[in-house]
Amino acid sequence: MQRSSVAGRPSGTDGSDYSYRMVVDSRYTKVAKEKGRLAIFLSIQALVLLVGIILVLLPVVKGEDYGMFGLEPLILSFLSLVAGELGRRQSRTTFLKIYLIMSFVAVFEVIHIAVANYLVNQRLQLIEVLHIVIEVLVKISGTSTTLSLIDNMSIPKRSS
Repeated sequence: MQRSSVAGRPSGTDGSDYSYRMVVDSRYTKVAKEKGRLAIFLSIQALVLLVGIILVLLPVVKGEDYGMFGLEPLILSFLSLVAGELGRRQSRTTFLKIYLIMSFVAVFEVIHIAVANYLVNQRLQLIEVLHIVIEVLVKISGTSTTLSLIDNMSIPKRSS
């Protein structure tokens, strides 16, 4: 039978694991905070994706060809958001890594399309440039949060 705790320690321990539990507890609180921050960044990325969809659909509605953006970066961005949300909700680092890779491939593809379009047409619209800049800034901020989240979710390495 275990005796009740003395000095606030859980029953069944002699207190020798106290420092280890404190390390684990701080990691848990960091993960919870970073999951909340990542949820905000994913929401902002969803809004940026919606603006990108509108930028693609407006010329189509007018009967013209696609705008500056193709469909591929939008599809990649959507799939990366799904992977990021799954990784955030289920605490899966693999999904978070897939989210990082896919989102940056989508950003590089948008930048490539913008540069190619500028070289061909010698013009870029201000809203398209703003969309790209905002998308890059949000992805960079989301990446730092995601990398920190992955680091805190991973099993700590033992020092020998």
